[in-house]
Amino acid sequence: MRQNPSFAMTDAGELRRVIDENPWMTLVSATEQGLVASHYAVLLDEDRDDLTVVGHVGKPDDAIHGLGEQELLVIVQGPHGYISPGWYGDGPNVPTWNFVSVHLSGVPEVLTAEENLRVLERLVARFESGLPQPRLMWQPPNDEEYVRRLERGTVGFRLTPTKVVAKRKLSQNKPDEVVDTIIAELESGAGPYVDPRLPAEMRRAHDALRAARSAARGAAS
Repeated sequence: MRQNPSFAMTDAGELRRVIDENPWMTLVSATEQGLVASHYAVLLDEDRDDLTVVGHVGKPDDAIHGLGEQELLVIVQGPHGYISPGWYGDGPNVPTWNFVSVHLSGVPEVLTAEENLRVLERLVARFESGLPQPRLMWQPPNDEEYVRRLERGTVGFRLTPTKVVAKRKLSQNKPDEVVDTIIAELESGAGPYVDPRLPAEMRRAHDALRAARSAARGAAS
């Protein structure tokens, strides 16, 4: 992902928030057979306060990726959407795509069976928790034999990234009034491009920009 300093995300707290809110991720490896991509749910490591993530792959994806032996790229895709040039005003403009994305790279550690079980348990609990009647991993009719057989069909991993590239391209290069118009269009309830998550990210980014500008003016006065 090509980086632009105006769109770079560097705040660890914001990066953790984006990772936590967007757990469905893409795993990419460069192998002797070529590029390989898989898609799995991945979570922040609850025992760490950095950008370490944990997850699992189903066998034989571990062998296909060379898991634990070579670099793995984990792509976190946050809110994104089309931005019409008509929302910029009457002047000449081109359409674009606003998005939030985080790339985490490093050589992952392969987990033990017990560590992998804890990750699987966390994953199930995370996504079942929003249901009116959650069905957790160890809950009947699942029994221990079934759960451990499930674990043996997967390989867990922990990735502490050695490289992080994060980008938040949310019209930061546009005037405030244009940004407000784009947010209003995305929140309008009309048209095919309505998405409440994207304008929420835009509002968050621009509130931070406006606060920084205000602080800079205050320091200069």
